[in-house]
Amino acid sequence: MTTLVHGTPDTLTRDALTVLQPGFVGTAPPDWLLRRVGEGLSAVGLFGRNITGPEQLAALTARLRAEREDVLVAIDEEGGDVTRLEVRAGSSFPGNLALGVVDDPDLTRAVAHELGRRLAACGVDLNWAPSADVNSNPDNPVIGVRSFGADPALAARHTVAYVEGMQAAGVAACTKHFPGHGDTNVDSHLATPRIDVDLDTLHARELVPFRAAIAADTKSVMSAHILLPALDPDRPATLSPRILTGLLRRELGYEGLIVTDGMEMQAISAVYGIERGSVLALAAGADAICVGGGLADEETVLRLRDALVTAVRTGELPEERLADAAARVRALASWTRAHRARGAGPEPGAEVQEGTAPGTGIGLEAARRALRVTPGAQPYAPPAAGAYVASFTPVANIAVGDETPWGVGAELERLLPGTRTGSYGPEAAAEDVLRAAGERRVVAVVRDAHRHAWMREALDGLLAARPDTVVVEMGLNQAPPRGALHIATYGAARVCGTAAAEVVAGV
Repeated sequence: MTTLVHGTPDTLTRDALTVLQPGFVGTAPPDWLLRRVGEGLSAVGLFGRNITGPEQLAALTARLRAEREDVLVAIDEEGGDVTRLEVRAGSSFPGNLALGVVDDPDLTRAVAHELGRRLAACGVDLNWAPSADVNSNPDNPVIGVRSFGADPALAARHTVAYVEGMQAAGVAACTKHFPGHGDTNVDSHLATPRIDVDLDTLHARELVPFRAAIAADTKSVMSAHILLPALDPDRPATLSPRILTGLLRRELGYEGLIVTDGMEMQAISAVYGIERGSVLALAAGADAICVGGGLADEETVLRLRDALVTAVRTGELPEERLADAAARVRALASWTRAHRARGAGPEPGAEVQEGTAPGTGIGLEAARRALRVTPGAQPYAPPAAGAYVASFTPVANIAVGDETPWGVGAELERLLPGTRTGSYGPEAAAEDVLRAAGERRVVAVVRDAHRHAWMREALDGLLAARPDTVVVEMGLNQAPPRGALHIATYGAARVCGTAAAEVVAGV
């Protein structure tokens, strides 16, 4: 590895810093990050660990821009199950699947615009969303409710509405995960997924939402760490010139910024290492290297910077390719800066209230519209006293994380005084729930019960002993409806739980 002389960076070093989108630890920018921003680092990625509330976030982004006015501040804020703005409380907006179930593009556009308005108010100007993946495989462990649905045309029209709403608020959208992560059964955080379909299927299914997003002028596209042998049998999309340059640039005509998914994910880091992976990604046609979900320190930034510079000096990475990538980053920064100057979104720090009060907001309206309620054999009567909420909790995928609360318990405790709650994992038995519930009505809350035999077994036992059990499915809703009342929310955002609790309580 080449060790570069500290001081005023030369053009090559500055370009290498420009294409990085690192994260950091803490709720204020550390000195090392501010120093690198001053040297040419053009983007910073934010995660839940960096955010305690909107005022703090606005102060954080203001501090970054005091160092460099045109720095891109990026975040992974899909809404729904994947939230960073409201990581401690749950999102005020339902996710993509709920919006797809409603299938009102105007509603999707309005939700995305309000989410973008809040991001802009906090000083965030690049959102690594929406997920345009067509969730054709219901057993997909990482996409699921993050997708608008399994129909390519539906996913396309809602991807367009989301991009339009977000960018109208002055926040650049990042349509992901190109060329489509929906037909996988492996999480790329853990290994390399493979999609074995032919080119005709890819064009008729996976690529449809991306073509629509490009036509809608999405400002960025995120690549997927997935192997598609029909396009490239050797390298995952993030590292494939055939996919990023041949397909995305030349065939689909995309001219905006290409961002990689997190390079520390095992699909890349375990096979190539993040330094070589980053060089290969730039050479393949990527413009920005996302890193920092796991590796979030100065050493990582310097290792990647030096690896890119060394690759140019040894001829592995053409200098013109690095310069072109850096120019695309700066062009996006200019777009976001111009929108801030025109006031496309509120000034940082203005109207940055977190969440919405119960009974208000476009997010809760959308969550209510998405509910699908199936009554049981007998007329439903809400619990006369408090209920017992049993939440059956699967292992969270890394993209969603396990720090964000979910379910209906908190809202039911407010609506039905005397309600109690309990959380259960794969070892749980129906008897455990019944013992804890006592005489209270059981409300069983599940996520993707079709994927977890232990959940279905626990529900079988509960329903056999207590036919008046209410079932709330907060995942894909692939299993047949069961219970005295079956409520499908199509996502586990806070507002989805609120909407379901209202039905359970009969309000």
